[in-house]
Amino acid sequence: MDSLFTQNITDEPDDIPQTDEPVWVLGRKYNAIRGSYISELDAIRSDIRSKLWFTYRKGFPSIGGYNSSYTSDRGWGCMLRCGQMVLGQALITLNLGRDWQWEPEKSKDSTYLKILERFEDKRTATYSIHQIALTGESEGKEVGQWFGPNTIAQVLKKLVVYDEWDSITIHVALDNMIIINDILKQCRIEGGTTAEADGNIPLKAPNQWKPLLLLIPLRLGLSEINPIYIDGLKNSLKIQQSLGIIGGKPNYALYIIGYVGNEIIYLDPHTTQRSGSVEDSEMDATYHCKSANRIPITGIDPSVALCFLCPTEHDFKSLCKSIQEELITPEKQPLLYVCTERLPNWSPVKKPPLEAKAVTSFVDFEHIGLQYDTSDEDFELLG
Repeated sequence: MDSLFTQNITDEPDDIPQTDEPVWVLGRKYNAIRGSYISELDAIRSDIRSKLWFTYRKGFPSIGGYNSSYTSDRGWGCMLRCGQMVLGQALITLNLGRDWQWEPEKSKDSTYLKILERFEDKRTATYSIHQIALTGESEGKEVGQWFGPNTIAQVLKKLVVYDEWDSITIHVALDNMIIINDILKQCRIEGGTTAEADGNIPLKAPNQWKPLLLLIPLRLGLSEINPIYIDGLKNSLKIQQSLGIIGGKPNYALYIIGYVGNEIIYLDPHTTQRSGSVEDSEMDATYHCKSANRIPITGIDPSVALCFLCPTEHDFKSLCKSIQEELITPEKQPLLYVCTERLPNWSPVKKPPLEAKAVTSFVDFEHIGLQYDTSDEDFELLG
């Protein structure tokens, strides 16, 4: 299914409305008033165009062996492509910076090309459609089946473990709850030892931090989103560490990167392009969307996954503080909660790779009494 929302191709696209409302793109605030001397329309469009845009592709090597007919992901791969966009933006931010801008006419930075290569449509690429689809089988999804937000989160979490080039780690926070010490255990790496200070006791180097991509699958209603969560969703996109939202419409996944007024701004994977090597200079432009798309936020499916990037431990502490102040305290019914320790009635989690020594304290948050729904597979309304 190709795009249901066509782009305006006139000289003045209607991608960003003429409004005095601020425009938010991944934690960054812009002014879009046309004709205003402080209008930032060009900066908004450049920011959006610089995001990696992964879409349906056709003509790639078959997924699943010689007998497989899957040489395109058209009609089933939109959630997989949204996952690629989130992870791609994380790698761009970590390696090139949040202010990095894509310029089509300039020769490409080797780091940028290396990031793109990881998403090529071939089995050997770390985050290819092949790897994601085949790893999805371990989550009960056969090749060609739609993923939900939680499934793509779990698959990406498994794949990043095998990425020897980048040290990013993914934590999937379930049950509407961020457990601080679980994340600290996963991200903190004990440093080595330095020279002995007094001839007896070696000094330990400071803790190192594995850059964190935090994915939080949520269910915010039954068949449609509960209006009580609208402000929280919008506020999540204003947080500095925001990497957007995986969401969309039933069986129609979108990568939500911002909002203006009561409309979300998103990148749409539902365009089928030919597959090819990133070494082909003509392919580069196919990874960048010319203009944004918008739909009312009330029209999105209630199954979503919030995405945040914390390159440092300081960023994670700042994120927890922002979530408490912006998403929890002001709301009668918050999107999620934050607590320091795992609650006693929860089942133990598997140790993450290279788990560091547990910590005993971080930020003081009150334990909120909730009736926890331990199911994490009730999000499969999106594809």
